[in-house]
Amino acid sequence: MLKHKKRKLLVSPPLIIAGSFLCLIALGTILLKLPFATTTSVSWVDALFVATSATTVTGLSVFDPGTTLTLFGELVLLFLIQCGGIGTMTFAVAILLLLGKKVGLQNRIYLQESFNQQSIGGIVKLTKLILIFVLTVESVAISLLTLHWIPTYGFSDAFYYSLFHVVSAFNNAGFSLFADNLMGFTSDPIVNLILSSLFIIGGLGFVVVVDIFQKKSFRTWSLHTKMMVIGTIGLNVFAAITLFLLEFNNDSTIGKMSLWDKIFTSYFTAVTPRTAGFNMIDYGQMEDPSLLFTMFLMFIGGGSASTASGIKLTTFMVTLLATFAFFRFQEEPSLFGRSIRKETVIRSLAISTVSLAIVFLFTFALTISEKLPLLPLVFEVFSAFGTVGLTMGITNQLSNIGEVLISIVMFLGRIGPLTLFFILTKPKKVNYRYPYDQVITG
Repeated sequence: MLKHKKRKLLVSPPLIIAGSFLCLIALGTILLKLPFATTTSVSWVDALFVATSATTVTGLSVFDPGTTLTLFGELVLLFLIQCGGIGTMTFAVAILLLLGKKVGLQNRIYLQESFNQQSIGGIVKLTKLILIFVLTVESVAISLLTLHWIPTYGFSDAFYYSLFHVVSAFNNAGFSLFADNLMGFTSDPIVNLILSSLFIIGGLGFVVVVDIFQKKSFRTWSLHTKMMVIGTIGLNVFAAITLFLLEFNNDSTIGKMSLWDKIFTSYFTAVTPRTAGFNMIDYGQMEDPSLLFTMFLMFIGGGSASTASGIKLTTFMVTLLATFAFFRFQEEPSLFGRSIRKETVIRSLAISTVSLAIVFLFTFALTISEKLPLLPLVFEVFSAFGTVGLTMGITNQLSNIGEVLISIVMFLGRIGPLTLFFILTKPKKVNYRYPYDQVITG
């Protein structure tokens, strides 16, 4: 009996997590290929692409969901987004809790891996808090948006549009039922603020949100929470000002808008690349500096154990802090009176390096398979890896090979480079080291 239990615990959590995403993608592909899921016939590759995009909460699509999908197809999309956003393991545990079943040790280990926790102690309680938080926030947002949209669409349509867009926003998916995404709402501050607040909260990370609610004082927050809150506010403000200035005179984006519309649209355009994927302007008409800056934001992404992807904001901040520490001749970076371990610095550098390698390799592959301009292809890969969903308008022009390549990038971006590393390798700790020798760098 003891050996049997031991063998069960040796199942790799990263492999299970990645496998659960693949199973959900496969299920979504089959459901979207059913004849009553779409108004017109779609290919298996198109169904796979959209199922992958929904499961990885990206938002890229080779067809317009609002006109191509039936009500059943849209509900399938919504199911994939919700499961992919909170995590398949979290969703599975939620079902167990609803059925009154006991959450076993194996599932607790998988949850620990999903939320990047140091121990399994209190992991079920944390999961319950997260599920309650998700349902509460989504319910409040749906109610507010429904009330706002009732005069325009009537109660039933207003409720359904609100349900779909709130779930899509909170899970940082970026799917919309409107043909022009949210470009028709540039002058609507209510839609702007509600949806942007949702994907900012979702992108902070569930652990951060729980920490904020449990510890009321900034001083008692964990270093991770402090970095996420300060980093998110700082980066969003900087991004909004930058894009406002870069696009101020661009008549194809915000140039012809009133000052207030320019401010609101710049703010929305600044926060959405942090993996949300909604757009209020045509990214194909943006200035080149704005596009490059947007790719930078997409690469950073949101927070760990959140609905967002990218290398993660804390990874970016640790790398910057380590660089500053090097120039100050400090052995370890520090912030808010706390030192950051060297292992965390090395982990951050590894994540950044592998992520850049993935973006480069798949961009290179797409330049071979696709006959499209380089900048839109690079933008598409950054968007797919960050599971953002923004595009310069080339998604529906991709070949079957291009769709498969982007689908792989979306999957890798969602599970993360380290999960991929632990799946492909069997890391083991060594108790020795080789003698030092000099290597000239810089």
